Amino acid sequence: MAKDRTVAFKQSTLLPNIEIRIADKSSACYDAHSHDEFSFGVIQQGAAHYRNLGSQHQIGRGDIVTINPSDIHSCNPVTVSWSYNMLFVDTHWMGNIQQQITGDRQYDYCAFLHDYEKGGEVRNSFQKLYTSLVNGHSYLEAETHFYDFIEECLQQSNTNTLRTTSVLPHLQRVKEKLFDNVEYNLRLSEIAEEVGVSQYHLIRSFKQFYGLSPHAYLLDERIKRAKSMLKTGQTIVDTSNALGFSDQAHFQRNFKRRVAVTPRVYQSFFL
Repeated sequence: MAKDRTVAFKQSTLLPNIEIRIADKSSACYDAHSHDEFSFGVIQQGAAHYRNLGSQHQIGRGDIVTINPSDIHSCNPVTVSWSYNMLFVDTHWMGNIQQQITGDRQYDYCAFLHDYEKGGEVRNSFQKLYTSLVNGHSYLEAETHFYDFIEECLQQSNTNTLRTTSVLPHLQRVKEKLFDNVEYNLRLSEIAEEVGVSQYHLIRSFKQFYGLSPHAYLLDERIKRAKSMLKTGQTIVDTSNALGFSDQAHFQRNFKRRVAVTPRVYQSFFL
C-alpha cells in the first residue's frame, strides 16, 4: 500500500518532548477531538475552519493556533486542501518551562487564553523553532528557540491557570468513570443511575460542559491512549483489544477520524 505523502509525523531528536506533524496539501478532515499535550501550529498554505471550545475562526496562511491540553477542537480545510506544521509539546515539560519563565510555581501549568494569533512575532518565533527541530543539529539552538517561542506566546497571549470554570460534581464523577474504564463497554443507563440524573440530562449537560458526549469523550480518550501504545511498538490488534474496540475496523475508523491517518501509517513514523 502506497504511503500517504501528504502527512508525516516525527519525534524530535533534539527535544524529545516535542512531536512534529507536517501536512502538505492535505485534504484530511477531523472529528472534534483533544490532545493531552499543548499544540501549536502555523498555516503554510490554504485556509481552514478552526473550532476550539466555544470559538470559531477562519484561519489562513501565516496564522498560528494554540490548543491547550484537553481542549475540544477541530480544524478542517475550507476548500480542497491546506498545508500546516504542528508541534505537540508534553504538558509536564511545558509547565516546567512556563515556571522558569514566569517564576510562578503555584500551578502545574498555565493555559493560553488566545486560541490563535494573526502571524507577527509569534509566527516568526515558531518558524525559527520549527526549522531548528526539523533541519538543525544543535541542541542549544533548538532549546534557545523553544524558550524564545514560549516567552513570545506568554507575552502575546494572557494565560490562565487551568481555567477556573467550576464543574458540577456529578459531571466530574462521570468523566472520571469514563477515564478509568475506557476498555469497557459501559451503559449510559448505569452511569446516569450512578450519578442520579436522567440519561438525557447526562448527555446534554456533559456535552455542554466538555464539548463532547460521554460516548465521544470515551472514544477520544481511547484514541489518545492508542497513539501512545502504537508509538511504543504495540501491535494494532493488541491496541484495539486492550482499549475495548469491538473489532479492528471499529478501531481504525475512529482512529482515522481523529488523527487523519490509519493506525499503521501513524505507527510507521515512529518505529
